[in-house]
Amino acid sequence: MKAPRGTQDLLPGVTEKWQYVEGKLKELSNNYHYQEIRTPIFEHTELFQRGVGDTTDIVQKEMYTFFDKGDRSITLRPEGTASVVRSFVEHKLFGSPNQPTKLFYIGPMFRYERPQQGRMRQFVQYGVEALGSADPAIDAEVISLAMNAYQTLGLQSLKLVINSLGDQESRENHRQALIDHFTPVKEELCEDCQTRLEQNPLRVLDCKKDREHPKMQDAPSILEYLNDESEAYFEKVKAYLDAMNITYEVDPNLVRGLDYYNHTAFEIMSNAEGFGAITTLSGGGRYNGLVQDLGGPETPGIGFALSIERLLMALEAEGVELPIDSKLDCYVVSLGDAANLKVAAIVNELRQAGIQVDKDYQAKKFKAQFKAADRLQAKYVLVLGDDELANNQIAIKNMETGDQETVALDQLTEHMQGIL
Repeated sequence: MKAPRGTQDLLPGVTEKWQYVEGKLKELSNNYHYQEIRTPIFEHTELFQRGVGDTTDIVQKEMYTFFDKGDRSITLRPEGTASVVRSFVEHKLFGSPNQPTKLFYIGPMFRYERPQQGRMRQFVQYGVEALGSADPAIDAEVISLAMNAYQTLGLQSLKLVINSLGDQESRENHRQALIDHFTPVKEELCEDCQTRLEQNPLRVLDCKKDREHPKMQDAPSILEYLNDESEAYFEKVKAYLDAMNITYEVDPNLVRGLDYYNHTAFEIMSNAEGFGAITTLSGGGRYNGLVQDLGGPETPGIGFALSIERLLMALEAEGVELPIDSKLDCYVVSLGDAANLKVAAIVNELRQAGIQVDKDYQAKKFKAQFKAADRLQAKYVLVLGDDELANNQIAIKNMETGDQETVALDQLTEHMQGIL
């Protein structure tokens, strides 16, 4: 038996890196005053059809959808925003006097796509959503948090790309310009883009197959169709980023793959050598109509999500070593039946005091127990034999220095807390 294609087992030695990264992301979220939300791993399929968009590749090709025993269409969540917004509406978080509502999540997502390095069918996303503010300053805050997430963990080869998708009026004008631009060469485009041209022409610009087509190079830019209000909004976002000394590039062709985006859109990429052909680490943007689409009141929102897998890949590409302490606090070596019984009590007491401790469970000889402690990189080895037990004492050896001392058993826990 093997794990399903596109999934992976995270084994000891690797999970510690995940725990460290997730811990840092939670700390950072707290610094920005974002609170954790946990939503179900599966939702009603309609949520993603309405929230992500019927014309997206995610909904059309990549969702894990099935009928449950009640004949209800259920989908494993392919992204986090729709679920968070559904929860925001269902629990009337918009009624809280503390606005905007600032949330973060970490959890598995599921997409049926071709597995490749850093892109799995089950993957873990960290994301944030800020709901209830149309202030360009919150756009800049969310972008700042995204950049800070990578920089806090030690990444340096980063590139931030931003764009404006404009408001509804700007997008409609741009939409028509794209239709007029690509219709003469419609038959030259891939089958997907021929469909997109009718349903959502903005997505044509995001096509991987047709990216080298001549018409892509001179396609109408959304920035040419921004009305005064949208242009002023985008200028304020850039001004806030400038004020925070956040370096960015404006890319008129940046198109996020989900239907709900408007105004600010952004992506963060890795420039690290050897990272791979797909350089995007994370992306996000503003979605002012999504809450209404899911049955809530008119509420602006903005957010982003990043893949933990791709974050770890980027850390590896830049040679960043995470400061993970894999050493065991102490290992207890015992010899004799009476000592073995006493060690069970000692180990239990130390663990209750918050000390990481282990012992032998394979009836190993005295010398083999020391070898086991060495393999586990124990900082201290506690030795209890018949002599020590008779004197109500235990020997403590510092494995780094080789120094050894003897301590009374009733003082052991306090002593170990002190030296650790």
